[in-house]
Amino acid sequence: MTDTLSHLKHRSAALTDGPERAAARAYLKGIGFDDDALARPIIGVASTWIETMPCNFHLRALAAKVKEGIRAAGCTPMEFNTIAISDGITMGTSGMKTSLVSREVIADSIELVGRGHLFDAVVALSGCDKTIPGTVMALARLDVPAVMLYGGSIPPGRFQGHDVTIQDVFEAVGAHAAGKMTDEELHELEGVASPGAGACGGQFTANTMAMAYEVLGISPMGSSMVPAQHKSKAQVAFEAGELVVDVLRRGLKPSDIITRDSIENAIAAVAMSGGSTNAVLHLLALAREAGVDIDIDDFDRISERTPLLCDLKPGGRYVAVDLFEAGGVPLVASRLLEAGLLHEDAPTVTGRTVGEAAREALEAEGQQVVLPLSDPIKPSGGLAILRGNLAPEGCVVKLVGHERRYHQGPARVFEGEADAMHAATHGGISAGDVVIIRNEGPAGGPGMREMLAVTAAINGAGLGEEVALLTDGRFSGATHGFMAGHLAPEAYRGGPIAAVRDGDTVTIDVDGRRLDVDLPDEEIAARVAAYEPPPNADRTGVLAKYAALVGSAARGAVTLPE
Repeated sequence: MTDTLSHLKHRSAALTDGPERAAARAYLKGIGFDDDALARPIIGVASTWIETMPCNFHLRALAAKVKEGIRAAGCTPMEFNTIAISDGITMGTSGMKTSLVSREVIADSIELVGRGHLFDAVVALSGCDKTIPGTVMALARLDVPAVMLYGGSIPPGRFQGHDVTIQDVFEAVGAHAAGKMTDEELHELEGVASPGAGACGGQFTANTMAMAYEVLGISPMGSSMVPAQHKSKAQVAFEAGELVVDVLRRGLKPSDIITRDSIENAIAAVAMSGGSTNAVLHLLALAREAGVDIDIDDFDRISERTPLLCDLKPGGRYVAVDLFEAGGVPLVASRLLEAGLLHEDAPTVTGRTVGEAAREALEAEGQQVVLPLSDPIKPSGGLAILRGNLAPEGCVVKLVGHERRYHQGPARVFEGEADAMHAATHGGISAGDVVIIRNEGPAGGPGMREMLAVTAAINGAGLGEEVALLTDGRFSGATHGFMAGHLAPEAYRGGPIAAVRDGDTVTIDVDGRRLDVDLPDEEIAARVAAYEPPPNADRTGVLAKYAALVGSAARGAVTLPE
């Protein structure tokens, strides 16, 4: 080979070069790496491929294309794999407790392989919800030239003449329980709602985080919304392989990209698109990993000034495939730029600033997915942060898919998701109730389960406009309705949500940014002191480790030392 790239072996030379590294080279030659390959910079290809879900099922094929691009650009790829947990498949079971924990394991494992094998650069491939922040958290820790590539989402399915997504299946469970759907209809729906490989199609957590990281600059602009099954996705992967070599040449590192300005850009994109409340958790976690000063109140400040323009499910009409055809993430960035809400000088992995990319956005004629600034769906973004005597450290409210900003009603308290789900499917929840699900926080769960099964059942039973729900757990990006999650501190760690009893009056006031129970402080303190969480058979093994280490949801629920 020519020596034009050998000087870029900033890290891997310590692994491969010199007589003393003969044993290491012998190992690698035994599996096909020759002298020429080992003389080149070595780039890790971190895949989250797995056969347990559609979201990541196709990443093995995409990784092969990424490696082709790396070789074509003159470097040597080395692929490795990590875990993934499907939120959608584990939803409503004890398996869901592993989902958020997997974010930390993904980040830890990619970091460990990157540190151990001294890669000069890394490309990470993501798909399902926690694989996206997990990969980027690892890239922030390694801080070597890096690119994150999202695998893309699926098209909608067709059921009885209209488009459907997995959200429709979850809500159909509630409709079925209420006698509004037959066994045969439910079976037909489940057979068509998820047509092939790729992540869920709505602006649920996967597409929300993919958009956020594209606007943040760690993913190539224009890549994320290319659907998983689109004919150009293989070329997108090949170009990502070429791109990471260019990033290595330029010496651009995640610490150059992940800044306060770029994270604020990501938050604004989430707000404008009506994205998942999980973005709060994941962007706080990334900020913590990168040493960037962002807190939960920044989300409220940015969302309040950002109009909701994207008519995307779960609150709207369209899915990611429609957004791709309309103009993709660059179109959203262009609206942010037009509104004066984009830090346009923030760099991206492509070498262009996010503002330059936004100015080059192409908008499909007549598209209705991303509305003009003159005609917003709502004047402010899709989430709000509330505090009060039920959430002193804050909680997250999703404001998409409903018009309510105030609810007062009697508490209906459940000591976990299973009890709430049973009530939701057996007529145990009434109009006006404030459903409270506790002991589902990061430590209390452990694992901070999403409550999609419960919220979907409530909506499916026709109570979505009449019931509010609070939890120290999380909501799925597919959740819609008047819901507040991430209540902090959580019940397991002495949060005031532990004080609430059936019949207590609870008030959710979005305009006042308050979440309160009608009890004096002394009574709350006395009840919390007397409260004992129920026994938890899941607090063993990795979940026990996680429960002991995890911090507050208000700070991203990370396992870093305080």
